[in-house]
Amino acid sequence: MEMEGGQRPLELILARNLLASLSTPAFLVDRAGEIAFYNESAGSLLGRRYEDTGPMRAADWAAQYGPFDINGTPIEFEDLDLTEALRGNRPAHARFCIRSVDGHDHEIEASGLPIVGTGGYRGALVVFWPTEKGPG
Repeated sequence: MEMEGGQRPLELILARNLLASLSTPAFLVDRAGEIAFYNESAGSLLGRRYEDTGPMRAADWAAQYGPFDINGTPIEFEDLDLTEALRGNRPAHARFCIRSVDGHDHEIEASGLPIVGTGGYRGALVVFWPTEKGPG
């Protein structure tokens, strides 16, 4: 989440503060696509706190948590409509599965908002919640 010179964009700092206060599971993605933060509620669902993982590259996140389709087949981040919309500075909503560290699959709905500041696209804020009819 740091830029050259070690400075973080103000928009991401403020978004992280917001997410830390939410009881809805949520994560923050920086401009490079790295998972820059996820809140305590997301950590509970995933089975691991952010403080234990720190920032994660998208490929590392995908290998551990997903996304997966309803049959458990991995979905590439680049293939998610959610990713495409956020990178295009558009809000988006999607349904897919994630896997907690204990191997339990959760079907979730996720809504994302791009974070755009004076310097352009800074990343995205994504909130998600398990569906009541999830496979797990």
